[in-house]
Amino acid sequence: MKSLKALTVAAVMSVTAMAPMAAQAGDQHMIDEVLVILSSESLQTQGMAMVLSNTMAQKGAKVNVLLCDKAGDLALKTYDAPALKPKGVTPGQMLRGLLKQGGTANVCALYLPNSDYSKEDLLSGVGVATPPEMAEQMLNSEMRTFTF
Repeated sequence: MKSLKALTVAAVMSVTAMAPMAAQAGDQHMIDEVLVILSSESLQTQGMAMVLSNTMAQKGAKVNVLLCDKAGDLALKTYDAPALKPKGVTPGQMLRGLLKQGGTANVCALYLPNSDYSKEDLLSGVGVATPPEMAEQMLNSEMRTFTF
């Protein structure tokens, strides 16, 4: 009987001790909106940025992407790159998938003026970011910013 009481007390104490950890895990504040700034010309870095952006969108986050420098090429209608394993898709195809999920994408304000491209060369739905708009997103304490 004593051992049954001791076992019961031990079980209650361990559940009580675990309760704060469980509450902590359940209380995690999920970010509702993110800004992904992609400027790398590395195909794998671009791919990982798009994989993570799509995954965050699938988890319910509103994903905003800013494409700068060579990464702006992902937003071109004529974009072409080798497909990445294991899914066999390009970063540009992943960007298109993100847009279909409701994500937004903009090329940086310097991309078009410093390239041979115009707004007409961009995918439908891709905009041109303005510095005030981007600064507002970057300073928004409710939005997390990721850079690649």
